Amino acid sequence: MKPTAAFASSAPLAALLLTAGLLLTACDSTPRERQDAVENSTRKLDSLADKAGTALKRAGSRAARWDSVSKARTRQPLDTTAANAFMQELLGTYANVETLQVENLDPAYTQLLRQTRARRREWTQRDWDYATAVFKRLNARYRAIRLDLPARQELHIKALQAEFEGLEAGRDLKDLREAVRDKPAAK
Repeated sequence: MKPTAAFASSAPLAALLLTAGLLLTACDSTPRERQDAVENSTRKLDSLADKAGTALKRAGSRAARWDSVSKARTRQPLDTTAANAFMQELLGTYANVETLQVENLDPAYTQLLRQTRARRREWTQRDWDYATAVFKRLNARYRAIRLDLPARQELHIKALQAEFEGLEAGRDLKDLREAVRDKPAAK
């Protein structure tokens, strides 16, 4: 018999002996002591469950409040002047989206993502609304000329679109986490 096989067959026996030993030492207590221990444990569990329920309700109401504020913000129309300025900032020479052709659509997306990566940490949610408006206009142009794009460019554009969506979703999650988080009490 191999040494590992002998150990494998003795492992269940060792576990059984350990369990029996623990049970025998637990038998040193009286039924009243065991009942008190169970009641104390039950009280502690109930208290923890109540605290968790309260925290969950608080987080749920904060998340709902954040969501309603976010929806109200997105219902507000964007300022045309600010939207055009954002378009120029993010796209630079590609800002006239409606005239973009097959050869400069991929560089326009690249420019958008380059600027988004550089500025995203300082953007407010409203800034993200403007950036999303630029992204949507670029996507509309993409849909208009997509059939003329080489497959490699189309794939690269899809990757850039996914990255933009990911960056935006990351910001939303960060803001939601901040809104739901319990703040330390002011001293």
